[in-house]
Amino acid sequence: MDLNSAERERDFNREVHVVKAVRNLIPLTLSNPDNLRIKELEEMEEWKDEIDQKAESLVRRELWCGLGYLLVQTAAFMRLTFWELSWDVMEPICFYLTSAYFMAGYTFFLRTSKEPSFEGFFQSRFASKQKRLFEDQNFNIQRYNELRRAIHPYSSSLSEERKSFSSPLGGCKRTRFDQASCQPCNCLLYKRG
Repeated sequence: MDLNSAERERDFNREVHVVKAVRNLIPLTLSNPDNLRIKELEEMEEWKDEIDQKAESLVRRELWCGLGYLLVQTAAFMRLTFWELSWDVMEPICFYLTSAYFMAGYTFFLRTSKEPSFEGFFQSRFASKQKRLFEDQNFNIQRYNELRRAIHPYSSSLSEERKSFSSPLGGCKRTRFDQASCQPCNCLLYKRG
């Protein structure tokens, strides 16, 4: 054996080891495209996408109704302030209504540990509607997450896990659930001391 053939042999062996390592990283379920679990996951993903779209449209409808309510309220207060009554009468009414809105936002934060913003409200309502639609349509979210982890074991992260299962789990409202355990979230209530 000359030097070039020894180098080629060493390079070939290195390539074989790389191929074996990559082959070990690829799950066996991906090598068989006719696998029933892959088809089941694809069907469940389509079904979940439909549920997500319906939940989003329901939440958007609620938000538009909220905007309509605020417009009517503002128009009514303007009418009462400038034509029917006066600012001296309407000022305490506006103060108490603003205080009630502040208390509602604070209560929202206490119950959900989310910022009382439009985005936080949207996410909270979306999770609620999504959970209700899952129950109404008998969508098995545990089976869906199980299939995702089995078929895509290396691509799941905490953010993807939250997207695939954004409904709250029983009892613990100030916890973040990852694949294996319950860990405290990073909200201000846990950052004391």
